[in-house]
Order: sequence, then structure tokens, then C-alpha cells
Amino acid sequence: MTMRIVLLAILMYLSGATVFAAEQEIIVAVSEAGEAYVVDATVRVLVAQRTAWEVLVDFDHMSGILNNLNSSRVVRREGDVLLVRQEGNARFGLFSYPFQVEREIRLEPMRRILTRNLSGSLKRMESEVRLAPALAKGQPMQITYRAEFVFDSVIAGLFGASFLHHEVEEQFRLLVTEMKRRESGEPSRAIP
Repeated sequence: MTMRIVLLAILMYLSGATVFAAEQEIIVAVSEAGEAYVVDATVRVLVAQRTAWEVLVDFDHMSGILNNLNSSRVVRREGDVLLVRQEGNARFGLFSYPFQVEREIRLEPMRRILTRNLSGSLKRMESEVRLAPALAKGQPMQITYRAEFVFDSVIAGLFGASFLHHEVEEQFRLLVTEMKRRESGEPSRAIP
């Protein structure tokens, strides 16, 4: 009987730990493909899909969410196609990488965000974000991110993989924090 109680307690603990870990899980992998770096990330977060979407596409307030952005604004909108300009400074240890980008962003509401750089500090950048609803009530929804980066700076290229891993993980951590803040009804720091 005591063994059953111990096993049940362990099972309950592991189940609870798994749910908690899945709620906040951010997994980032970076690989090289020729001159490009390919980033794959998976984020599981316990918020409504609409909340996650609203944060991910809040480009006019993104500089209040992400600490590497000084400015971010939508300069043109044609239906679900946006032109977004962003400026910032990415930091990694002693390394600092100032950037300016102009991006075309195509939205498939509540499902997918396609981004490609039109101009700026990167030679090339294309990304896709996909949102998948929770499989069951009380379960986290999933965000998958895949991007390809080609740097125009030799210094940025030297630190490419570790730099991108750090930046993507940090950005998703901050986005998840904002999603949870909005989901809980707390006032957002990003919106004045």
C-alpha cells in the first residue's frame, strides 16, 4: 500500500512538472546551411491563440515588448500585407550588432506570419511563424518558428549560431511574458 502511494505521488509530481514545463517551454536550434543560419524554434505557452496572435503582430508596440528594438512601426498596410520598419541593437556578451530593417510581412490571421527582409543590415532574412491551437482545454498552444539569416557583417557571421540562439530565445521569452501579461488582464508595458 505504501509503495502505491509513493508511486502515485511520483506520478502526480511528474505529471504536474511536465504540464508546467510544457507551458513555458522554449526550444531553439540553430544550424548552418552554406552562408545561411537556419533557426528552428518551438514555443508552448498556456494562453489563448488570439492573445498569442495579437502580441506577435503588434508591430507598432514591439519596441515596448522586445528589449533589442529602439523603434518599430507599420509604414504601409494593404490588407494582410504589411511593410514594417524596425531599428535596434542586438547584444551578445561584449558583441553588439546595430540593425535597421524594412520587412514585408504577410499575415494569415491566427495561423501564420511570413516575413522577408526587403532592406537593411542583413543580407537576407526570411521567416515563418505558425500558430497551432491547444489540443485540449488547459493545454498550451504551440508556436513554431523557422527562419533563415545571412549576415552582411563578418563579425556577426563569426558569432552567428550562438548569437542567433541567444537572440531568438530571448525574444520569445519576452513575447511569452507579454502574452501572459495580456492574458491575465494586467496592463501592458508595450501599449502607452
